[in-house]
Amino acid sequence: MVLKLEHVSIKRNGTSILQDINWQIEKGEHWVLFGLNGAGKSVLLNLLNAYYHPTKGKISVLGLEFGKTYLAERLRKQIGFVSSSLQQKFYQNDNAFEVTLSGAFASIGLYESPTDEMRKKAVDLLRDFGCIDYANREYETLSQGEKQRVLIARALMADPSLLILDEPTNGLDFIAREQLLESIGELAKKSNAPTIIYVTHHVEEILPIFNKTLLLKKGQVFASGETGEMISADLLSEFFELPVSVIWHNGRPLLSRTSMEIHS
Repeated sequence: MVLKLEHVSIKRNGTSILQDINWQIEKGEHWVLFGLNGAGKSVLLNLLNAYYHPTKGKISVLGLEFGKTYLAERLRKQIGFVSSSLQQKFYQNDNAFEVTLSGAFASIGLYESPTDEMRKKAVDLLRDFGCIDYANREYETLSQGEKQRVLIARALMADPSLLILDEPTNGLDFIAREQLLESIGELAKKSNAPTIIYVTHHVEEILPIFNKTLLLKKGQVFASGETGEMISADLLSEFFELPVSVIWHNGRPLLSRTSMEIHS
């Protein structure tokens, strides 16, 4: 089992941020975490990375149970986390190759000498994600899409068991978004791929490889299960409190607002 949350709640300053979250991910599954801004997605991700601990409930991630032992450092080495917030943390003069290599040590910047094997792996990952042509360019000069590709390569350096992609297409144009999604789809198809949690509030980004979806609304699980059942007109109309239609094309959903009434 990759993770299991049982009746997990988080309160901050007396305010409930997450309420009674139940979520279970088995090995071999790839999930979408779907929710609008303010739904609690970032809090939930911080919880999975052991930056937060639950006020109530039980949680285990990659076989490590929260509260039983100090697990933060051990856990984070097994999780590849890609978020646009990371982009501002790297040193200005580090190039894409160095940023990728730093993933082997889970550090911002290189403070240890990488082995030849690590260097080869970094080159292979940069090539896999179409980054090899700008491997020697300073990270800060890269486009948003190029940075995200490098961050995913970096996250894979430590062979994580779980890869969390937190709205990785933010700020990308249509072409860059589709190129990145194609790379993510190819990664997920590999036999040694980590379990992927893809976080988004855009339905059209849901790829066929994401066979499970959790809908998060106002800090609670609205619904979870098979993606085809979750991303349906009836359920999403209720979720958005707005009548919508869903059209599937090439295994991906397209969402639009309709004038149809929501039937109970």
